[in-house]
Amino acid sequence: MNKNNIDPKSLNGLLEVVSKKIGVPPEKLKNDLEAGKFDSAISAMNKNDAAMFQQAIKNPKLVEKLMSTPQAKAIYKKLTGE
Repeated sequence: MNKNNIDPKSLNGLLEVVSKKIGVPPEKLKNDLEAGKFDSAISAMNKNDAAMFQQAIKNPKLVEKLMSTPQAKAIYKKLTGE
């Protein structure tokens, strides 16, 4: 498995969980995220979380820092099946 790709089963499971939580069909959520549209996800967040998400989108260095944490690495390994 290419380590840059998430296992489709894991991705679909994650989309299912998130879509139920925010009330958006999984296929719409997937299409929106692939198109770089985060409105569906942001609309279900509280204001503080939405603000932090917006800040992360605009600051690639912040995303890089967050993704380098042990917790993020563990989630990535679980999703990719490593």
